[in-house]
Amino acid sequence: MNETEFATSAEQMVLEIEVHARLTAAETGKKSFSGPVMEAIGKVPRHEFVPVELQSYAYLNRPLPIGYGKTISQPFIVALMTDLLRLGEDDVVLEIGTGLGYQAAILAQLARQVYSVEIVEELEAEARKRLKRQRYANVETRLANGCYGWPEHAPFDAIMVTAAPDLIPPALIQQLKAGGRMMIPTGASLETQQLMLVEKDAAGKTTVRELLPVRFTSLIMEEDDMMDEEDEEDAFEEIAEDDELEETFDEEDETDEE
Repeated sequence: MNETEFATSAEQMVLEIEVHARLTAAETGKKSFSGPVMEAIGKVPRHEFVPVELQSYAYLNRPLPIGYGKTISQPFIVALMTDLLRLGEDDVVLEIGTGLGYQAAILAQLARQVYSVEIVEELEAEARKRLKRQRYANVETRLANGCYGWPEHAPFDAIMVTAAPDLIPPALIQQLKAGGRMMIPTGASLETQQLMLVEKDAAGKTTVRELLPVRFTSLIMEEDDMMDEEDEEDAFEEIAEDDELEETFDEEDETDEE
């Protein structure tokens, strides 16, 4: 495919995301996404963040494999999670799960600085190259276990987690700034994962809301990093309870992430 064909495919992808947003508005509370978010989705060349053999599929509204058991997220999920962070141009964002750098590139269009953590050495090295080639000077990557966050740069205005732990890592809650938001999938199995919106108010009180059933690869966590039920109760003083979601995406739509 040439650049004109990629541009046409990107425009079609944006239209599909808009339709998907309307179809899921009952669960997400979002009939549409902000102009800046959709502009970033349309501007970032997704084909530059997938393996070369998959470039012709880059603008399908589907997750795609990127190697090492990981995937690049479905564009709709990228747009939804990014929109719900409500990023401002002066914000500093932590991303857990760099993959090949696509989500980091989207965040870099909207925030002042992005710090991204990846546990797979080969992916972290390749993401650095791809982000540098696309001239994203406001993204810094690190090879590490994402469940610990990046304490040297905390607290963060927003945190984007693109792999699913069983329970939310305490370090990420601690590193979220008062008034900040975190998007994170959680669940012990692919069949039980939910996309969660975590909000910390000005007083440091944390609330959690379930949004959608999703499927992400697992966030590797050591046993000591897990919250038990009592710890989780202490960390979240108030949990927003949603009705059980009746709609689910088809298996291909739900499988996500870097």
